[in-house]
Amino acid sequence: MARNLVNIEEVSKAFDIRALLERVSLGVSEGDRIGIVGRNGSGKSTLMKIIAAVEQPDQGRVTKANSVKIGLLSQVDKADPNSTVGDVVIGDRAKHEWASDSGIREVFTGLFGGFDDHLFERKFATLSGGEKRRVGLAKLLIDDLDLILLDEPTNHLDVEGVAWLAEHLNQRKNLAVLVITHDRWFLDAVTDRTWEVVGGKVEEYDGGYSAFVLAKAERSRQASAMDARRNNLIRKELAWLRRGAPARTTKPKFRVDAANVLIAEEPAPRDQGELLKFARNRLGNTVYEAHHAQIRAGEKELIDDLYWNVGPGDRIGIVGVNGAGKTTLMRTLAGEIPPYAGKLVTGVTVKAAFLTQHLDELNPTWRVLEAVEKVASHIELGNGKSLSASQLCERLGFDKDSQWTPVGDLSGGEKRRLQLTRLLMDSPNVLLLDEPTNDFDIETLTELEDLLDSYGGTLIVISHDRYFLERVCDRFVGLLGDKELRDLPRGVDQYLEQRAQSLQKPAEAVKGKSQSSAAEQRQLKKDLVRVERQIQKAKEKIVELESAQEKAAFDPTELIRISAELETQRAEINSREEEWLEITLQLGL
Repeated sequence: MARNLVNIEEVSKAFDIRALLERVSLGVSEGDRIGIVGRNGSGKSTLMKIIAAVEQPDQGRVTKANSVKIGLLSQVDKADPNSTVGDVVIGDRAKHEWASDSGIREVFTGLFGGFDDHLFERKFATLSGGEKRRVGLAKLLIDDLDLILLDEPTNHLDVEGVAWLAEHLNQRKNLAVLVITHDRWFLDAVTDRTWEVVGGKVEEYDGGYSAFVLAKAERSRQASAMDARRNNLIRKELAWLRRGAPARTTKPKFRVDAANVLIAEEPAPRDQGELLKFARNRLGNTVYEAHHAQIRAGEKELIDDLYWNVGPGDRIGIVGVNGAGKTTLMRTLAGEIPPYAGKLVTGVTVKAAFLTQHLDELNPTWRVLEAVEKVASHIELGNGKSLSASQLCERLGFDKDSQWTPVGDLSGGEKRRLQLTRLLMDSPNVLLLDEPTNDFDIETLTELEDLLDSYGGTLIVISHDRYFLERVCDRFVGLLGDKELRDLPRGVDQYLEQRAQSLQKPAEAVKGKSQSSAAEQRQLKKDLVRVERQIQKAKEKIVELESAQEKAAFDPTELIRISAELETQRAEINSREEEWLEITLQLGL
């Protein structure tokens, strides 16, 4: 029987007069994999902080088993801004000690691509958001913990990084994991139980996200407690999970026969033929055609000799390594920058809208609804369907009350939703979306996906949210950093395979070179023993010198000599540790 790690009993927590948690009782055991879902502001992060003892409950208690070690990754990555990455992740560990640990090496390779001394020497304050997130994850994953609490761990990670993190966690069977994330693919890959925080309570479900959708649909069918709009959304997503991606439903551990009744007559999420017809009426036959185009960012060449045709009604997902040119390609399509060479033909009827990763400045005194209505009062969806500005706001998470909130009072995520709402209100026939899902909760993402299902135009998306990409896109292209845009008929799985192959080739070349002969291997092993002895001798010498330093406290001349010798020995250790690391890499240890 698995060891119990943490219990919360009759826990309540409120902010001002709003109750987030009311008399909640839950337990976490060794090896548990639990996803926490719910709308933004429902209390997910508060629940996690109470379990981690970062926040105290207003009522109830939290008990932790003896010697249980817990680590928390918060949404905001914090550390001393003047500390180095090495200080944050490694602490006082000597290099030859941590570098000899295969588990630590795997984490560094997975998150940072290897042992990068330059990265380890950088100040934490100079890191990007993605680098800070990887540093926080690395610190948790190399520590000896029983339970890790992850609040949006996939933020700023690319598709490849998310896939690595899922695989790494799945290999560590005894580690308990609680995760809050809007990345539904990650939830499916990692978790086997789900907690939904709703109305101050926590509803428990078996299985990951797909199982949660199935079970929630069945509970809805039995209780008839949900309104028609939400019921329709659940049925639609359920239909996609069961038909469009059957592999996702292998994890549920309960019977789904009753839930299948809900989708017996449910049509496919999108009527492709009708949408294509509508798109051609709006766009003609030409959207974008690139002829031998070269795409650059400053002096850096990103894509060379690009020949690419984007047609009416195409729904294309772009995946790729950071810095390979995804956003620059999107900016080129949007007309913000021209190709460096070759040409890009844009259809004469194209009316493109570009959602960037940066927030447009809006008048902070405008109300949300006012900011949307300044674009248009209605949006046409096709087939005679339309939405008012207020209705579209509701679909994207602004209820009747919040539509009167001043723009200046919105959070970053809310401003991004407002930016997307304004773009859609302008009725574009081409949507270019660069990371549209940042800061969206799962329910708002579901609404957005439903909205895009009825979008009768061309859609091109960059996103690290694999579930969202697979949900709204029909075609995929990839940038692997080799200046080529590749078609990916099998989608994200094919991209990850090709990316792994591209990384393996140089590694094999280095390995082949370093292991060219048995004699070289023997010599490297002898060198490794020699270097380890030199490190040990230098450490012993430092101990002697530090002892002598204490005895010579009142002899300035001797203190100067000892201090100089200490610096020499410490420099010797650093040099030998660098040599030790180089040898171990050549040996493939």
